[in-house]
Amino acid sequence: MGIIWDNSLPSFLLLTVVLGGGAAWMSGRAVAISWQSFVVAAVYTLMLALAVRFLNFALLDGILLSIYHYGITVVVLMIIAGLAYRLTRVKQMTTQYSWQYERSGLLGWRAKEAE
Repeated sequence: MGIIWDNSLPSFLLLTVVLGGGAAWMSGRAVAISWQSFVVAAVYTLMLALAVRFLNFALLDGILLSIYHYGITVVVLMIIAGLAYRLTRVKQMTTQYSWQYERSGLLGWRAKEAE
């Protein structure tokens, strides 16, 4: 039994990072596309983490009611959802408001200089 994962590293990577992370990515992106706050994505991520923990329990005999493992799952999924949300929001701001904003690095935008 590992410190971060409760079965093995491959199962953690497959269930949490690949499957759960893919769903978190799509959730963060969908929330950003609909112009909602990141709080909505955070709530979705908390619920998604419950589903990932249940899959770990049901498929791999993992620990279902472990706040520690749930917390690790939430942190991983929240990072992925946050990254998807921010990248989508930067793309929205720089394409829909291209006369006003320009990209500033990977995760940011800034007001264009007056000409």
